[in-house]
Amino acid sequence: MRRIAIAAVASLTLAACGGSTSADADGDGEITMEEAAAKTADMVKPQPGKYRATVEFVDIEMPGAPQQVQDMMRGMFDQGPQTHEYCLTEEEAERGFEEMARQAREDDSNCSFEKFDADGGRIDAVMNCNTGGQGAARMTMQGTGDETSSQMTMTMDAEGPGGETMKMTMQSSQERIGDCDA
Repeated sequence: MRRIAIAAVASLTLAACGGSTSADADGDGEITMEEAAAKTADMVKPQPGKYRATVEFVDIEMPGAPQQVQDMMRGMFDQGPQTHEYCLTEEEAERGFEEMARQAREDDSNCSFEKFDADGGRIDAVMNCNTGGQGAARMTMQGTGDETSSQMTMTMDAEGPGGETMKMTMQSSQERIGDCDA
């Protein structure tokens, strides 16, 4: 699931201002990480600086799981908003999504986008990942962004190797709060 997080974080750090042409450059019905990265070439990049990121789990559903297991999972994730601060260097800001997609490929990622629309400060994407014998996941991402902030709602539908399913919804935001510490 690390590869899913890489792509989601990449989407969060970008302002989605690309054109409205299809990201499926070769027309095969699948949008690879490379095609999604190419689609972001004309997107507004985030400004370098210190950012505050907040992630909040909204809901977790585990159909068929015993109530005790469901309660345990909710307890693990329902910790309220989780906030952290980080520095986005000028080099990292310039690389944007393209660099993160490259890293996902290096991690031997088996993810592709079913949909990747980025236009006018909005992103609407659906990514599918198959983690080999560990299961599969489908993540929808919808949000907005500009050079200094972004907001995203992500819903992940995952299926384990034994057929068990889980649906998790989370919201995240990132906001530039100043310059990086010296």
